Amino acid sequence: MEITHSIFDFTPTQKTFVTIGTFDGVHIGHQKIIKKLVDDAKSANMKSVLLTFFPHPRMVLQKEVSIQLINTIKERTKYLEQLGLDYLIIHPFSKEFSRLTALDFVRDILVNQLNTSKLIIGYDHHFGKNREGNIEQLTEYSHLYDFDVEEIPAQDINDVSVSSTKIRKALLGGKLKTANKYLGYNFPLAGKVVNGKQLGSKIGFPTANIAIIENYKLIPKTGVYVIKSKINNELFFGMMNIGNRPTVDGKDQTIEVHFFDFNQNIYDQEISVNLLYFVRDEQKFESINDLKNQLKIDKETSISFLKSYANY
Repeated sequence: MEITHSIFDFTPTQKTFVTIGTFDGVHIGHQKIIKKLVDDAKSANMKSVLLTFFPHPRMVLQKEVSIQLINTIKERTKYLEQLGLDYLIIHPFSKEFSRLTALDFVRDILVNQLNTSKLIIGYDHHFGKNREGNIEQLTEYSHLYDFDVEEIPAQDINDVSVSSTKIRKALLGGKLKTANKYLGYNFPLAGKVVNGKQLGSKIGFPTANIAIIENYKLIPKTGVYVIKSKINNELFFGMMNIGNRPTVDGKDQTIEVHFFDFNQNIYDQEISVNLLYFVRDEQKFESINDLKNQLKIDKETSISFLKSYANY
Protein backbone atom coordinates (compact mmCIF):
# COMPACT_ATOMS: atom_id res chain seq x y z
CA MET A 1 0.00 0.00 0.00
CA GLU A 2 1.30 3.42 -0.97
CA ILE A 3 0.54 6.28 1.42
CA THR A 4 0.08 9.88 0.30
CA HIS A 5 -0.50 12.77 2.70
CA SER A 6 -2.41 15.07 0.36
CA ILE A 7 -5.03 14.60 -2.34
CA PHE A 8 -3.07 17.01 -4.50
CA ASP A 9 0.09 14.88 -4.35
CA PHE A 10 -1.81 11.92 -5.76
CA THR A 11 -1.34 11.58 -9.53
CA PRO A 12 -3.03 8.41 -10.80
CA THR A 13 -2.02 7.11 -14.21
CA GLN A 14 -5.27 5.20 -14.68
CA LYS A 15 -8.88 5.18 -13.54
CA THR A 16 -9.43 4.34 -9.87
CA PHE A 17 -12.01 2.79 -7.56
CA VAL A 18 -12.45 5.03 -4.51
CA THR A 19 -14.01 5.05 -1.06
CA ILE A 20 -14.10 7.99 1.35
CA GLY A 21 -14.50 8.36 5.10
CA THR A 22 -12.88 8.92 8.47
CA PHE A 23 -13.02 5.15 9.21
CA ASP A 24 -12.40 5.59 12.93
CA GLY A 25 -11.94 2.11 14.36
CA VAL A 26 -11.72 0.43 10.94
CA HIS A 27 -14.53 -1.77 12.30
CA ILE A 28 -16.27 -4.70 10.59
CA GLY A 29 -18.66 -2.36 8.77
CA HIS A 30 -15.71 -0.39 7.38
CA GLN A 31 -13.93 -3.63 6.51
CA LYS A 32 -16.91 -4.75 4.44
CA ILE A 33 -16.79 -1.55 2.38
CA ILE A 34 -13.03 -1.76 1.89
CA LYS A 35 -13.12 -5.45 0.94
CA LYS A 36 -15.75 -4.63 -1.67
CA LEU A 37 -13.57 -1.80 -2.98
CA VAL A 38 -10.42 -3.92 -3.20
CA ASP A 39 -12.18 -6.90 -4.82
CA ASP A 40 -14.03 -4.77 -7.38
CA ALA A 41 -10.89 -2.84 -8.30
CA LYS A 42 -8.93 -6.05 -8.84
CA SER A 43 -11.72 -7.54 -10.97
CA ALA A 44 -11.70 -4.42 -13.16
CA ASN A 45 -7.89 -4.37 -13.28
CA MET A 46 -7.85 -0.95 -11.62
CA LYS A 47 -6.34 0.53 -8.46
CA SER A 48 -8.14 0.86 -5.12
CA VAL A 49 -7.94 4.22 -3.33
CA LEU A 50 -9.12 5.08 0.18
CA LEU A 51 -9.39 8.76 1.03
CA THR A 52 -9.46 9.59 4.73
CA PHE A 53 -8.76 12.72 6.75
CA PHE A 54 -6.62 13.84 9.66
CA PRO A 55 -7.30 15.75 11.82
CA HIS A 56 -10.77 14.28 12.18
CA PRO A 57 -13.27 16.84 10.78
CA ARG A 58 -14.86 17.28 14.22
CA MET A 59 -11.46 18.30 15.64
CA VAL A 60 -11.45 21.20 13.18
CA LEU A 61 -15.11 22.18 13.03
CA GLN A 62 -16.06 21.54 16.68
CA LYS A 63 -12.94 22.55 18.60
CA GLU A 64 -14.94 23.25 21.73
CA VAL A 65 -16.00 19.57 21.82
CA SER A 66 -13.51 17.09 23.28
CA ILE A 67 -13.38 14.26 20.74
CA GLN A 68 -12.27 10.73 21.60
CA LEU A 69 -11.26 8.48 18.72
CA ILE A 70 -10.97 4.71 18.73
CA ASN A 71 -7.73 4.83 16.74
CA THR A 72 -4.76 7.13 16.57
CA ILE A 73 -3.86 7.97 12.98
CA LYS A 74 -0.93 5.52 13.26
CA GLU A 75 -3.28 2.73 14.36
CA ARG A 76 -5.82 3.58 11.66
CA THR A 77 -3.09 3.40 9.02
CA LYS A 78 -1.92 0.02 10.37
CA TYR A 79 -5.38 -1.56 10.20
CA LEU A 80 -6.11 -0.10 6.76
CA GLU A 81 -2.80 -1.44 5.46
CA GLN A 82 -3.88 -4.97 6.36
CA LEU A 83 -6.87 -4.80 4.01
CA GLY A 84 -5.07 -4.95 0.66
CA LEU A 85 -5.53 -1.36 -0.55
CA ASP A 86 -3.35 -0.02 -3.33
CA TYR A 87 -3.38 3.59 -2.14
CA LEU A 88 -4.19 5.38 1.11
CA ILE A 89 -4.58 9.15 1.00
CA ILE A 90 -4.54 10.88 4.40
CA HIS A 91 -5.59 14.41 3.57
CA PRO A 92 -5.19 17.23 6.12
CA PHE A 93 -8.70 18.40 6.93
CA SER A 94 -9.15 22.17 7.28
CA LYS A 95 -11.93 24.73 7.48
CA GLU A 96 -11.09 25.77 3.92
CA PHE A 97 -11.48 22.19 2.69
CA SER A 98 -14.79 21.90 4.57
CA ARG A 99 -16.21 24.77 2.49
CA LEU A 100 -16.08 22.77 -0.75
CA THR A 101 -19.61 22.30 -2.03
CA ALA A 102 -20.80 18.82 -2.93
CA LEU A 103 -20.45 19.69 -6.63
CA ASP A 104 -16.94 21.12 -6.15
CA PHE A 105 -15.90 18.02 -4.24
CA VAL A 106 -17.18 15.65 -6.91
CA ARG A 107 -15.80 17.62 -9.86
CA ASP A 108 -12.48 18.84 -8.46
CA ILE A 109 -11.55 15.99 -6.10
CA LEU A 110 -13.27 12.79 -7.23
CA VAL A 111 -13.15 13.36 -10.97
CA ASN A 112 -10.25 15.68 -11.75
CA GLN A 113 -7.84 14.71 -8.95
CA LEU A 114 -8.58 11.08 -8.13
CA ASN A 115 -9.69 10.04 -11.64
CA THR A 116 -12.58 8.05 -10.17
CA SER A 117 -14.22 5.32 -12.22
CA LYS A 118 -16.31 3.94 -9.35
CA LEU A 119 -17.12 5.30 -5.90
CA ILE A 120 -18.11 2.85 -3.17
CA ILE A 121 -19.55 4.39 -0.02
CA GLY A 122 -21.13 3.29 3.22
CA TYR A 123 -24.70 3.61 4.29
CA ASP A 124 -25.93 7.21 4.86
CA HIS A 125 -22.72 8.85 3.62
CA HIS A 126 -22.66 12.68 3.54
CA PHE A 127 -19.99 15.00 2.16
CA GLY A 128 -19.28 18.57 1.09
CA LYS A 129 -20.11 21.89 2.76
CA ASN A 130 -22.49 21.42 5.71
CA ARG A 131 -22.66 17.71 4.76
CA GLU A 132 -25.03 18.71 1.97
CA GLY A 133 -23.99 15.88 -0.36
CA ASN A 134 -25.79 12.52 -0.16
CA ILE A 135 -26.36 9.38 -2.22
CA GLU A 136 -29.01 11.10 -4.38
CA GLN A 137 -26.65 13.92 -5.35
CA LEU A 138 -23.79 11.51 -5.93
CA THR A 139 -25.95 9.47 -8.27
CA GLU A 140 -26.94 12.62 -10.14
CA TYR A 141 -23.33 13.82 -10.45
CA SER A 142 -22.12 10.35 -11.46
CA HIS A 143 -24.21 10.56 -14.62
CA LEU A 144 -22.85 14.04 -15.33
CA TYR A 145 -19.20 13.08 -14.84
CA ASP A 146 -19.32 9.46 -15.99
CA PHE A 147 -18.48 7.39 -12.91
CA ASP A 148 -20.37 4.68 -11.04
CA VAL A 149 -21.65 4.89 -7.45
CA GLU A 150 -22.43 1.98 -5.16
CA GLU A 151 -23.80 2.27 -1.63
CA ILE A 152 -23.09 -0.55 0.84
CA PRO A 153 -26.03 -1.15 3.22
CA ALA A 154 -25.56 -1.03 7.01
CA GLN A 155 -23.62 -3.95 8.45
CA ASP A 156 -25.66 -5.61 11.20
CA ILE A 157 -24.86 -8.03 14.03
CA ASN A 158 -27.90 -9.47 15.79
CA ASP A 159 -29.95 -6.57 14.43
CA VAL A 160 -27.61 -3.99 16.02
CA SER A 161 -26.08 -1.68 13.44
CA VAL A 162 -22.31 -1.39 13.85
CA SER A 163 -20.93 2.14 14.15
CA SER A 164 -17.88 3.90 15.57
CA THR A 165 -20.18 5.72 18.01
CA LYS A 166 -21.55 2.45 19.43
CA ILE A 167 -18.02 1.07 19.79
CA ARG A 168 -16.92 4.17 21.70
CA LYS A 169 -19.91 3.84 24.03
CA ALA A 170 -19.15 0.16 24.59
CA LEU A 171 -15.53 0.90 25.50
CA LEU A 172 -16.49 3.70 27.88
CA GLY A 173 -19.11 1.45 29.45
CA GLY A 174 -16.76 -1.48 30.11
CA LYS A 175 -18.39 -3.63 27.42
CA LEU A 176 -15.09 -4.71 25.91
CA LYS A 177 -16.43 -7.97 24.45
CA THR A 178 -19.01 -6.06 22.42
CA ALA A 179 -16.46 -3.47 21.28
CA ASN A 180 -13.95 -6.10 20.16
CA LYS A 181 -16.68 -8.02 18.33
CA TYR A 182 -17.69 -4.91 16.39
CA LEU A 183 -14.07 -3.95 15.71
CA GLY A 184 -13.09 -7.40 14.47
CA TYR A 185 -9.87 -7.14 16.52
CA ASN A 186 -8.82 -6.40 20.11
CA PHE A 187 -8.86 -2.71 21.03
CA PRO A 188 -5.31 -1.28 21.26
CA LEU A 189 -3.60 1.24 23.52
CA ALA A 190 -0.10 2.40 22.63
CA GLY A 191 2.40 4.71 24.26
CA LYS A 192 5.81 5.14 25.84
CA VAL A 193 6.81 3.28 29.01
CA VAL A 194 7.64 5.92 31.63
CA ASN A 195 8.83 5.92 35.22
CA GLY A 196 6.15 5.46 37.87
CA LYS A 197 6.19 5.52 41.66
CA GLN A 198 7.45 1.92 41.91
CA LEU A 199 4.60 0.95 44.26
CA GLY A 200 3.80 -2.10 42.15
CA SER A 201 7.31 -3.47 42.58
CA LYS A 202 7.12 -2.99 46.35
CA ILE A 203 4.01 -5.17 46.63
CA GLY A 204 5.14 -7.83 44.15
CA PHE A 205 3.35 -6.55 41.06
CA PRO A 206 5.84 -4.47 39.02
CA THR A 207 4.15 -2.45 36.29
CA ALA A 208 4.99 -0.69 33.07
CA ASN A 209 3.41 2.76 33.13
CA ILE A 210 2.19 3.74 29.67
CA ALA A 211 1.98 7.41 28.68
CA ILE A 212 -0.28 8.01 25.67
CA ILE A 213 0.77 11.09 23.71
CA GLU A 214 -2.35 11.54 21.58
CA ASN A 215 -4.86 13.46 23.66
CA TYR A 216 -7.69 12.47 21.32
CA LYS A 217 -7.23 8.72 21.88
CA LEU A 218 -10.18 7.13 23.67
CA ILE A 219 -9.27 5.62 27.02
CA PRO A 220 -11.72 2.87 28.04
CA LYS A 221 -13.60 2.66 31.33
CA THR A 222 -11.44 2.59 34.45
CA GLY A 223 -10.77 -0.88 35.78
CA VAL A 224 -8.68 -4.00 35.34
CA TYR A 225 -8.20 -5.69 31.97
CA VAL A 226 -6.46 -8.78 30.59
CA ILE A 227 -4.06 -7.72 27.83
CA LYS A 228 -1.49 -9.03 25.36
CA SER A 229 1.48 -7.26 23.83
CA LYS A 230 4.26 -8.06 21.39
CA ILE A 231 7.55 -6.79 22.80
CA ASN A 232 10.77 -7.29 20.85
CA ASN A 233 8.88 -9.72 18.59
CA GLU A 234 7.79 -11.88 21.56
CA LEU A 235 4.20 -12.21 22.75
CA PHE A 236 3.47 -11.49 26.40
CA PHE A 237 0.25 -11.49 28.42
CA GLY A 238 -0.65 -9.61 31.55
CA MET A 239 -3.20 -7.47 33.35
CA MET A 240 -3.64 -3.72 33.10
CA ASN A 241 -5.20 -1.14 35.38
CA ILE A 242 -6.69 2.08 34.06
CA GLY A 243 -7.57 4.51 36.82
CA ASN A 244 -6.66 7.02 39.47
CA ARG A 245 -5.27 4.57 42.05
CA PRO A 246 -7.80 5.61 44.76
CA THR A 247 -6.18 3.38 47.40
CA VAL A 248 -2.87 5.24 47.00
CA ASP A 249 -3.43 8.85 45.90
CA GLY A 250 -6.54 9.10 43.71
CA LYS A 251 -5.09 11.87 41.55
CA ASP A 252 -4.07 11.67 37.89
CA GLN A 253 -5.24 8.79 35.75
CA THR A 254 -2.59 6.18 34.95
CA ILE A 255 -2.35 3.15 32.69
CA GLU A 256 -0.26 0.43 34.34
CA VAL A 257 0.52 -3.01 32.94
CA HIS A 258 1.75 -5.98 34.96
CA PHE A 259 3.17 -8.57 32.53
CA PHE A 260 3.24 -12.23 33.50
CA ASP A 261 6.58 -14.10 33.28
CA PHE A 262 8.38 -10.95 32.16
CA ASN A 263 11.80 -9.61 33.07
CA GLN A 264 12.91 -6.97 30.60
CA ASN A 265 13.82 -3.31 30.90
CA ILE A 266 11.43 -1.49 28.57
CA TYR A 267 11.64 2.07 29.93
CA ASP A 268 11.35 4.70 27.16
CA GLN A 269 10.20 1.99 24.74
CA GLU A 270 7.05 2.41 22.68
CA ILE A 271 4.70 -0.51 23.26
CA SER A 272 1.17 -1.39 22.20
CA VAL A 273 -1.22 -3.55 24.23
CA ASN A 274 -4.45 -5.16 23.06
CA LEU A 275 -7.32 -5.44 25.53
CA LEU A 276 -8.78 -8.95 25.71
CA TYR A 277 -11.11 -9.05 28.71
CA PHE A 278 -12.61 -6.69 31.29
CA VAL A 279 -11.95 -8.14 34.77
CA ARG A 280 -13.52 -5.62 37.18
CA ASP A 281 -14.20 -1.98 37.95
CA GLU A 282 -11.64 0.13 39.77
CA GLN A 283 -12.23 0.27 43.52
CA LYS A 284 -10.73 1.79 46.65
CA PHE A 285 -9.35 -0.60 49.28
CA GLU A 286 -8.94 -0.03 53.00
CA SER A 287 -5.22 -0.81 52.90
CA ILE A 288 -2.29 -1.61 50.62
CA ASN A 289 -2.48 -5.19 51.87
CA ASP A 290 -6.11 -5.45 50.76
CA LEU A 291 -5.06 -4.10 47.36
CA LYS A 292 -2.28 -6.70 47.15
CA ASN A 293 -4.71 -9.51 47.95
CA GLN A 294 -7.13 -8.28 45.27
CA LEU A 295 -4.32 -8.13 42.70
CA LYS A 296 -3.59 -11.79 43.42
CA ILE A 297 -7.24 -12.60 42.74
CA ASP A 298 -7.14 -10.48 39.56
CA LYS A 299 -4.11 -12.41 38.37
CA GLU A 300 -5.85 -15.74 39.00
CA THR A 301 -8.91 -14.48 37.11
CA SER A 302 -6.74 -13.29 34.23
CA ILE A 303 -4.83 -16.56 33.93
CA SER A 304 -8.10 -18.50 34.11
CA PHE A 305 -9.40 -16.44 31.17
CA LEU A 306 -6.16 -16.89 29.24
CA LYS A 307 -6.30 -20.68 29.55
CA SER A 308 -9.28 -20.58 27.23
CA TYR A 309 -7.71 -17.98 24.97
CA ALA A 310 -6.44 -19.39 21.67
CA ASN A 311 -2.91 -17.97 21.71
CA TYR A 312 -1.99 -18.39 25.36
